[in-house]
Amino acid sequence: MAGRLHGVRVAFVVSNEGIEEAELLRPWDDVTSAGGVPTLIATEEGAVELMRHLDRAGRRAADLTTAEADADDFDALVLPGGVANADLLRTDEAAVTFVQRMFGQEKPAAAVCHAPWVLVEAALVRDRTLTSWPSLQTDIRNAGGTWVDHEVQVCESGPNTLVTSRKPDDLEAFDAKLIEVFGTARDTAAA
Repeated sequence: MAGRLHGVRVAFVVSNEGIEEAELLRPWDDVTSAGGVPTLIATEEGAVELMRHLDRAGRRAADLTTAEADADDFDALVLPGGVANADLLRTDEAAVTFVQRMFGQEKPAAAVCHAPWVLVEAALVRDRTLTSWPSLQTDIRNAGGTWVDHEVQVCESGPNTLVTSRKPDDLEAFDAKLIEVFGTARDTAAA
């Protein structure tokens, strides 16, 4: 995995509270180990609150706010989960707009657990096949998407490649697939 993402700029977009710790830190570490350059983008300045399910798990400083972030500055997008995180993030107009711009620029994206709520809010799931935490399946279907119960799902039937996964237990497969997809996108852009 080392060097596969050399220089790929990856936006990790979150709200300031309720982020599932493993769903931020494990992909972040794997992107970094693969040579990618992650940036933490939050809805507000300051620190973000990490959770282990319902227990507080620490804080991490945000690099930018969603209002400051520019899709032109990034090559790929990761949306970590967490119920409160995803619910708050989908109400942030700047976050939704940023995600829409990343998709509009055909940049690969990855979303885990409850994070597809943001994609539903951004009207980005119609005619796409994705997975998530099971409680989102009705929202995804109502937004015109197809929900599947798979460890990891890759959908290429939209403007970009979308990698989705269900839960923290799926992170090994999720991270491996997002590294593969993000690396392929970099190779295509460099050609």
